[in-house]
Amino acid sequence: MLSERRLEVLRAIVQDYVGTEEPVGSKALTERHKLGVSPATVRNDMAVLEEEGFIAQPHTSAGRIPTDKGYRLFVDKLAGVKPLSSPERRAIQNFLDGAVDLDDVVGRTVRLLAQLTRQVAVVQYPSLTRSTVRHVELLSLAPARLMLVLITDTGRVEQRMIDCPAPFAETSLADLRARLNSRVVGRRFADVPQLVQDLPESFDAEDRGTVSTVLSTLLETLVEETEERLVIGGTANLTRFGHDFPLTIRPVLEALEEHVVLLKLLGEAKESGGMGMTVRIGHENAHEGLNSTSVVAVGYGSGDEAVAKLGVVGPTRMDYPGTMGAVRAVARYVGQILAES
Repeated sequence: MLSERRLEVLRAIVQDYVGTEEPVGSKALTERHKLGVSPATVRNDMAVLEEEGFIAQPHTSAGRIPTDKGYRLFVDKLAGVKPLSSPERRAIQNFLDGAVDLDDVVGRTVRLLAQLTRQVAVVQYPSLTRSTVRHVELLSLAPARLMLVLITDTGRVEQRMIDCPAPFAETSLADLRARLNSRVVGRRFADVPQLVQDLPESFDAEDRGTVSTVLSTLLETLVEETEERLVIGGTANLTRFGHDFPLTIRPVLEALEEHVVLLKLLGEAKESGGMGMTVRIGHENAHEGLNSTSVVAVGYGSGDEAVAKLGVVGPTRMDYPGTMGAVRAVARYVGQILAES
């Protein structure tokens, strides 16, 4: 275990390196931070930190920079989440409050996160599997043609056309709409099949075929959205960090283009439970192209259950407290908007 003083030295090295982009020397540390010890003691502490793998010396410099292991200790033990200022919080709220629908909410969230953190923002659409039914609408388009509209608690809207086996009267349609909603509204998608399975039997024989067709379309709608959707923004921000990527930025850009990779990253974040924040640093990211980046992700949703994830990808030399604060604040506002929409 590192002593408190050495932890303080590590914290100072991380803060200075993130702030200045320059490797940090013992002289600069003692001048900039009230460490209460001599430069010789700081040099000794830095030697121990280097021996234990928390900092390293870039070959062209006398100073030291944090390693992935050093950043990990910083995030786990030393970094608080930096709260946003009141103007920043108001700006987030005003920007997101103007959204007109779910696509707009997701699009605005990506732009906002990229601007706040100056990194690459990634936002996952709310997952249907973790959603509940807000309303099912059935509209008659022709005597034997209907439109099914499914609205979820996260503001997602799915529409399907249905060709009925026989004409379906308006009174029967109103009856089906009422009975369907009384059973499924507020219920999780996973529970819907059981809740509606006996519904056709409660209708007259000539209507049962159409009721069964409507139900099978509804159930298909609930399960067919297996491919999760993502939106990415701010990729151009990476060009500001060219020297943070050892060889080239290309592997990072290629990894970001593969949505499967990003979903896996967010999925790994998800394993840490509900709304919890995950920070994966450098080589902790399984995808080789992202070994020089860190990912900060958190769940968002209404209530205390996450319906999806959002986060940022940037170089390992990032302002972790500020980034974590921004990601958490944005997730909280998006959750509020979903709850109110």
